[in-house]
Amino acid sequence: MDDLTIRRPPDASAAIPPERLAALVGSRLCHDIVSPLGAIGNGLELLQLSGAWPGIGNSAEMQLMAESVEAARARVRWFRMAFGQAAPDQRLSLAELAALLADVERGGRIRVRLEAEGDLPRAEGRMILLALMCFETAMPWGGGVLVCRGASGWRLVAECSRTKPDPALWSWLDAAPGRERPEPAASEVHFPLLAGFARAAGRPLAWELDETGGEIAF
Repeated sequence: MDDLTIRRPPDASAAIPPERLAALVGSRLCHDIVSPLGAIGNGLELLQLSGAWPGIGNSAEMQLMAESVEAARARVRWFRMAFGQAAPDQRLSLAELAALLADVERGGRIRVRLEAEGDLPRAEGRMILLALMCFETAMPWGGGVLVCRGASGWRLVAECSRTKPDPALWSWLDAAPGRERPEPAASEVHFPLLAGFARAAGRPLAWELDETGGEIAF
């Protein structure tokens, strides 16, 4: 008797963890966006150097466009590291991490100080940036964050005049499995992503948040 059983091909997407799939999407988006942004930046530089429009480089309109393009390119660099794919063998130099943290300072109200030596896995750099985004959410009025590495791992220590606590949102960083948690808004997606990447890397998170600051460690 002929075998008439219908065999469906395996669902490849089901084998990809959600965090990895999100990272692949993030990498693709950033890769496709960074090229046109670079082309726009180069075009603005050519306009500033052109003699056809004297003084255009010093105009308020040109300065606004140049600053906007640079801010967008910095944000894409940030997103590429925070949301993009990180292979296990990829490394990040301390200078590259410091440059990304400087982008944070230019684009927001948080001041960041880095105290560490040597390079680090790209996966750790991704977790540092996602943790900083958690503090950005908790400190909308600004503050300072110390990023340091010790014998037990990384610590991010935040200080500010006041925080905007949201225990339900921060509960995403807890290790307890199966706990009911609210679905985050798009602007808060870094909380479950940080938890997922930390879990996948076997790096338990510890955190605390009070009225004037907080800490995230892994």
